[in-house]
Amino acid sequence: MKPSTEKRLFQYALQFKKGIIIGLTCLIVAVTLELAGPLIAKTIIDDYILGVEGYWQEASSEEQDVVPYQDTFYKRVDRISSKEQITNNTVTLFQIGTAYYLLDEEVPLQGKRSVEDGTISIETGDGILTYQGEKLSLAEVTAFFKPEQLPILLLLGLYMLLIVIAGVFQFFKTFLLQKSANQIVKKMRNDLFAHTQRVPIDYFVDQPAGTILARITNDTEAIRDLYERVLSIIVTSAVYMVGIFVALFILDVKLAMICLAIIPMLFIWMKVYKHFGTKYNTVIRATNSEINGNINEAIQGMPIIQAFNREKRTKEEFEILNERHYKFQRKLLKLQALTQYNLVTVIRNLTFVGFIWYFGGASLDLTSIISIGMLYAFVDYITRLFEPVTDIVNQLPLLEQARVAGNRVFELMDLDGEEVVLESIEKYKGNIVFDHVSFAYKEEDYVLKDISFQVKSGETVAFVGHTGSGKSSIMNLLFRFYDPQKGKITIDGYSTSEWSRQQVRSYMGIVLQDPFLFSGTILSNVTMNDPGITKERAIQALKAVGADRFIEKLPKSYEEVVTEGGTTYSLGERQLISFARALAFDPAILILDEATANIDTETEMVIQQALEVLKQGRTTLVIAHRLSTIQQADTIFVLEHGTIKEQGNHEQLIHEKGLYYQMYKMQQGKIKAAV
Repeated sequence: MKPSTEKRLFQYALQFKKGIIIGLTCLIVAVTLELAGPLIAKTIIDDYILGVEGYWQEASSEEQDVVPYQDTFYKRVDRISSKEQITNNTVTLFQIGTAYYLLDEEVPLQGKRSVEDGTISIETGDGILTYQGEKLSLAEVTAFFKPEQLPILLLLGLYMLLIVIAGVFQFFKTFLLQKSANQIVKKMRNDLFAHTQRVPIDYFVDQPAGTILARITNDTEAIRDLYERVLSIIVTSAVYMVGIFVALFILDVKLAMICLAIIPMLFIWMKVYKHFGTKYNTVIRATNSEINGNINEAIQGMPIIQAFNREKRTKEEFEILNERHYKFQRKLLKLQALTQYNLVTVIRNLTFVGFIWYFGGASLDLTSIISIGMLYAFVDYITRLFEPVTDIVNQLPLLEQARVAGNRVFELMDLDGEEVVLESIEKYKGNIVFDHVSFAYKEEDYVLKDISFQVKSGETVAFVGHTGSGKSSIMNLLFRFYDPQKGKITIDGYSTSEWSRQQVRSYMGIVLQDPFLFSGTILSNVTMNDPGITKERAIQALKAVGADRFIEKLPKSYEEVVTEGGTTYSLGERQLISFARALAFDPAILILDEATANIDTETEMVIQQALEVLKQGRTTLVIAHRLSTIQQADTIFVLEHGTIKEQGNHEQLIHEKGLYYQMYKMQQGKIKAAV
């Protein structure tokens, strides 16, 4: 049983755990430093700004932090040490509204306060108490605040320092986590692309190129978002929430327990979103792959579409896919609208209602009113608590996209494949034997039936037959694009199954009926950027096949630019370049798969002339459409319905007046009719 997608994505992340662990450590440090802010603010407010209100005792003028008032020095009771000389005369500094009053005795600090005609009233749970006090002037009040200025500045400086340090750690956190994310996706893309070279060739026959492209590009891009943004934000938010809860528990355990209710709500929230989001995203990403395939096919076949006036039908096929994509995107947007910002706002408001209820109920007891600093810290932390919640919820769509994309990527990577083995083998001579070979592309529908033949090194053999007779299938088996279900294929006595597919092809060259050129230059298409193929060798191959006749007329000669597919060159010119590509690698076995079927007579004559020189000492297999091109072959195999009906040279087969003779006469008749 294969591990889940989530586990496999996690295993990829573990390959770069060093950067991730360091990044997360920086994150924890940064969060800790940032969350110290409200605690510092609480200390400044309660201990230094509001702390001046309270009990003061007479002190010596030589003591620290003393305040002069009417020829007497006072010091806050909470700052008096046992070693200091303090009198028993205690006064109370009291704030009512914006004014401060000094009372010559200790009075309760809790309760509702009011002042009228110099009489101060304090309403407590035990009744109303009245006192006489002196209203302080602005200068006198400032004197009481003066000892607090330095500690406040020091704490503010500390806070600013912590913010700067946190910013440094945030930078390294972001850099390291995103670097690790890009490394993970880079490796995943390399692994995925490498695996596409190991899967059987029939996978590419059955799958549109656009769908495979979407998995390597679009789906891995969604996974990159998972590592670079989603997981980074979710982990950051989770650490942030843990830090906030720790701070809340330090301030008030009961309120922190109430806030913990957010965790199960968030978990249920994510499960619900996963259920619906996965379903919608699966359809969306599958449809997106189909759209890519549809567009790729339409672009490549645009000349045919326009030639047969199929624009309207092609547009309708695209609109069907596009409508399906739009329909499920709309469903996903509805889900996001229901489960994102609005729901977070509702929960946040409910939390504040609980917060007000909790402290509002406590305020009914006039002896337990919360301090302003504590109130500020609570409001700050609860406000901060919903920032990571919002961040996590906003990442759920990307999280589900990445999960679905991961499923699609690992589905491709789970296809059975073979390792690419590039270890060199000794160059074989090219003695080929097909020993009772039978082959079917699908199940028991055999296209080759008990085929047996032998080709000696240096011989030129040709395969002829009507469409579907099995000519190209023989070449596919020899090249190990496929393996036969029955029988054995050997080269110089070695079974091709004993070598890797790359080793079998290492001394083979092939020219297909439909030549394919890559973006680059003429030379790069011949050398295939193989360092073992020199520029001189490539030019020699091009000259050998006669391609120099048109290349040397080009502005940049052999360095002329080739666009995708080589569409700026004629079919014959592309075929010559493809032919030179095969010859530049000096193959022991040269395969021509109807290489002259679609080119003009003049170009065909050029190739025929080159072949006479190049086939010496090389085994050449030709799939022929024009029988006139293979008359010099040592052996001609005539195939029909997957079996060899006739074999021999041209004269022998003409003399037998069998199937080959009929095909030859038919072509000769067409040629005469054309003339």
